[in-house]
Amino acid sequence: MHTLILAAADVPPQMLPARSMMAFTLASHIIIVPLGVALPLITVITHGYALRRGDADALLLARRWSAVMAVRFAIGVVTGTVLSFEFGLLWPGMMGRWGDVFGLGFGVEAWAFFLEAVLIAVYLFGWRRLPSRTHFLLGLPLPFVALLGAFGILAANSWMNTPRGFTLDAAGNPVDVDVRKAIFTPMFGPEYWHFVMAMFVTAGYVVAGVYATGWLRGRRDRYHRLGFTIPFTLAAVCTPVQFMLGDSIARQVFHKQPVKFAAMEIVWNTDTHVPEYLYGRLHPDGTVSGGIRVPQLDSILAGFRPDTKVTGLTSVPASDRPTATQATIAHFTFDTMVFIGSALVLLALWYGVLWLWRRRLPASPWFYRAAACAGVASVVAVECGWITTEVGRQPWIVYQNMRVAEAVTATRSTSLWITFGVVVLVYVFVFGSFLVVLLKMRSRWRLADEGGGPRPPRDASGRTAPETVPPESDTPYGPRATGSRL
Repeated sequence: MHTLILAAADVPPQMLPARSMMAFTLASHIIIVPLGVALPLITVITHGYALRRGDADALLLARRWSAVMAVRFAIGVVTGTVLSFEFGLLWPGMMGRWGDVFGLGFGVEAWAFFLEAVLIAVYLFGWRRLPSRTHFLLGLPLPFVALLGAFGILAANSWMNTPRGFTLDAAGNPVDVDVRKAIFTPMFGPEYWHFVMAMFVTAGYVVAGVYATGWLRGRRDRYHRLGFTIPFTLAAVCTPVQFMLGDSIARQVFHKQPVKFAAMEIVWNTDTHVPEYLYGRLHPDGTVSGGIRVPQLDSILAGFRPDTKVTGLTSVPASDRPTATQATIAHFTFDTMVFIGSALVLLALWYGVLWLWRRRLPASPWFYRAAACAGVASVVAVECGWITTEVGRQPWIVYQNMRVAEAVTATRSTSLWITFGVVVLVYVFVFGSFLVVLLKMRSRWRLADEGGGPRPPRDASGRTAPETVPPESDTPYGPRATGSRL
């Protein structure tokens, strides 16, 4: 979890390729993480709604989304495995010294990964072979296992930002490890729930955006209405919660990592009545160019008072803080994340107000255009959040305990660049395959919905009539499903 920007000119030559490779793989992997964390919840909610209401369209959506969930999991196996290897190959200094302290988080994530594979396989298997109630109950653990995987990786990352749970011996090595304190660091709670809400928001808008596009193209039947409403409602409910959690975690950074906060807000000198810059560029001499300057706002946001003292970058030596370029990057990504979050809150309010007052969906094409763009904007916000977190921590890989330059591998930079090129080719192939599979699934589903005439009749629990459609057709439950609806 590192950046492309070097902390100083005299760093080891392998730093740039190592950081570049890690940044590329993490940025690529995180694109599919929201679907991994939140799509199980969206699918199970839809499945439960279908069985409770006897809704065949909702049941078909749940089955199709479960197929997407499985394909995404297969892609995540590849991208996640590459990331796991990179921690040991690129940063042996960190793993060798600190692995015993924070490595449990990776272990939890690995166990969650294994459990998720088993549960997804059982859930897919059950569509044609299990009673409807039993099948639904077997799917209920999936959202919790997804959250467990996020728990493991966020425990490791929050420890890197606020390391706890150990003491150092005379040689500077960690001893007397307290696993509980190493996992539940001061930043773990805010970072974990901020991340989880971000995944729910992003996945909800991404999935809903597909059906918003269909609405704009004239597909306005119940199937597309449900496909939009269920994930968008989840995202809309979570959006204001996420915005408040984002404000809370920024305030936690202000207290626990004041130098990172100074980088995020490009504050050069420690002072009160500090202005807020909306964008803007920090120069090495401490001046700021561009952007919009709002007097005293930064102090007000940090401590709710204009006389709140905000720590500046110059409070620590230059070697212990982000460079002006790194601070500008952290500031730009932080502001972009906040801007996107604010826009999504307005979109959620538009949706919520109409639903609460008139009990109907918005009719304006502009709403659905905005909804179609919201998924992409959410992914951009997630990327910006991780960049802010990692760039703002520089030059530390373990905050105030180990620098990135101390952790990097001794492998020659030429070999790392070659490996980076291979990783890029692998990722292009993997994501290209993912896109091809999704497009083929979409084409097959569209043919089933439109090319084959009207959908076959289903009973109250969503089962097709055996005399009308053979068991191998595109139906959620075959004739052998005998469970009653919930």
